[in-house]
Amino acid sequence: MKALVFFALLATALCEKVFNGDQVLRVNVETEEQIQLLHVLEQEANWDLDFWLHPVNAEFPVDIHVPYHSLKAVKDYLSAHDISYSVMISDLQDLLDEEKMEMEKNNMKERISRSFNYGAYHPLETIYSWMDDLVAAHPVLVTKEQMGISYEGRPMYVLKFSTGGDKRPAIWVDSGIHSREWVSQATGVWTANKIATDYGTDASLTSLLNTMDIYLLILANPDGYVHSHTSDRMWRKTRSQNPGSICRGVDPNRNWDAGFGGPGASTNPCSDSYHGPAPHSEIEVKNVVNLVKNHGNFKAFISIHAYSQLLMYPYGYTCKDAYHAAELDSVARTAAQKLSSLHGTTYKVGSICKIIYQASGGSIDWTYNVGIKYSFAFELRDTGRYGFILPANQIIPTASETWLALKNIMEYVRDHPY
Repeated sequence: MKALVFFALLATALCEKVFNGDQVLRVNVETEEQIQLLHVLEQEANWDLDFWLHPVNAEFPVDIHVPYHSLKAVKDYLSAHDISYSVMISDLQDLLDEEKMEMEKNNMKERISRSFNYGAYHPLETIYSWMDDLVAAHPVLVTKEQMGISYEGRPMYVLKFSTGGDKRPAIWVDSGIHSREWVSQATGVWTANKIATDYGTDASLTSLLNTMDIYLLILANPDGYVHSHTSDRMWRKTRSQNPGSICRGVDPNRNWDAGFGGPGASTNPCSDSYHGPAPHSEIEVKNVVNLVKNHGNFKAFISIHAYSQLLMYPYGYTCKDAYHAAELDSVARTAAQKLSSLHGTTYKVGSICKIIYQASGGSIDWTYNVGIKYSFAFELRDTGRYGFILPANQIIPTASETWLALKNIMEYVRDHPY
């Protein structure tokens, strides 16, 4: 038996992608010409670059994950064009090794104590098992509903918080649409527990749940999440097969029927922002679309991503203002102030197109267009020191400050029916 376990672990280790010597470079852009030069760099397929933050304008830095074999070429390119950069992460694998060790240590602690640590990262099976425990502990308030299956056949579960009634006005929250953004899924888990345990003691949340339901999809991209744990920590997309290409997966946040295939989405199946063959081609996206349409009474739709510390509203596929832009901006600014009140974390607020970049086929543009006025997207901590590898000791601070903003938005939605 021990031998079988050993070989299983060895097999996993052998197929897991390693990032020894890879670095994350931060480029502080100064001119439009430099932005264009970085766009050229983005198209350099042979260097296997992974842009964590894309070149947009002089206000935003550019973060590039550079594989070890391309470091010299990339640094030479930047230097040749007088583009200044600094090394944010000097060896990506070191951070990943620390993260993995932390998870193993936590797993052992949880097994001994038979408790769940909200300040740790967990694999999918553990989160799904924990959902059952949450439902068992709060059977009157919480239900776990299967909303479909993923491309690889995993169930997709949404937690529903309700005090009764059918198709009441509802608020949707999802996390983990991009699988490598682990603080997003961890925040989803913490938030679910917070809603369940605060009902009945927090007067504002209690009044909200007495009139509205909350739906929380913690793992919006289960296949990608599993892949990011077992094979490639930097995996972002779904795991669907692309006919005619060796590259798998579609960016599930470029796959919605809102400006589909426009700027900020790629036609290349090997790109991390590949939009897929058609709107809602990804079963994971289709499952959400079907639930939202069949329900018909969602009043808010909030999607949680990482990183950059932004609170955004539509549109992404166009830089034209949404009809309710002024109100959405006001709601988001108040929520960002609430968030900041806990740890002083600062968030920028604005429409997706104006605050980061034009991005077509995004979820909150689709929900806004189908009539869900209060559609928002968060980009959680940090601003680049760790990027997607946010240490586990920041999960609870991140989740607890985000909750203040989420609750503030929910209260506004409750008090402004439409």
